Amino acid sequence: MRVTGARRKLLRQASGGPPWPQTSRTPTHSPDRSAGNMTTVAIIGAHGKVGRRLVRLLAQRGDKAIGIVRRAEQVGAIAELGGTGVLLDIESAAVEELAEALAGADAIAFSAGAGAGSGPVRKRTVDYGGSVLTQAAAPLAGVRRFIQVSGMGVDDPVAPDAGDWAAYVRAKSDADRRLRSSGLQWTILRPGALTDAPGSGRVRLAKSTGPGSVSRDDVAALIAACLDDPASAGHQWEVREGSAPVAQAVSEQSRTTGSAS
Repeated sequence: MRVTGARRKLLRQASGGPPWPQTSRTPTHSPDRSAGNMTTVAIIGAHGKVGRRLVRLLAQRGDKAIGIVRRAEQVGAIAELGGTGVLLDIESAAVEELAEALAGADAIAFSAGAGAGSGPVRKRTVDYGGSVLTQAAAPLAGVRRFIQVSGMGVDDPVAPDAGDWAAYVRAKSDADRRLRSSGLQWTILRPGALTDAPGSGRVRLAKSTGPGSVSRDDVAALIAACLDDPASAGHQWEVREGSAPVAQAVSEQSRTTGSAS
């Protein structure tokens, strides 16, 4: 599926002009699985290592995953995982194009990143710019719920000679700050070092956990658990491997820690 057509024009007209970066339209969609309803989740960065796991997990439990991908061949890969692929490059898309792709979703999971080997420019355009674009598009599409995968320690001071790492942490930290002030129903997850080890289904989740690693399987499960628990909105947590079942960790932390600012 490629985003194009008359709906883009209608969205532009409805917004009263260029919507970037305003978020004035009242959102209408919010996930509700309490009665066994299917949730539709739009995943930005769906072909990434966390994104693919999340698509598969959502499909397996009966939810609908809309996977936003930047290459045509990735659309089929998302379908093989049980999702619906949408071809859209968040580095070049207009906000109304992304809003069209998000239309009908109940929630957004942003797990996009420029990745290892990318330079400072792409870290800014993907990790920061892609997030801010999605935050602007969400209310145009009527989506309130927004879960963002960030990184542990991105608010910590960085050495002047840190190079690409400095660009990465600035992009993630700035994107998180924008999301916290967006007015959306946000949750920010800051995992430690990501691994491809099979998930244990158990994590340590807290405002600050101390350094550690965590399986990408468990990060995907954590996103799904946050979608299931409305009380997780307004929280920012670090996560690493631990002893608490994922859903239990989310429930406990949602009710025992204050919101980030």
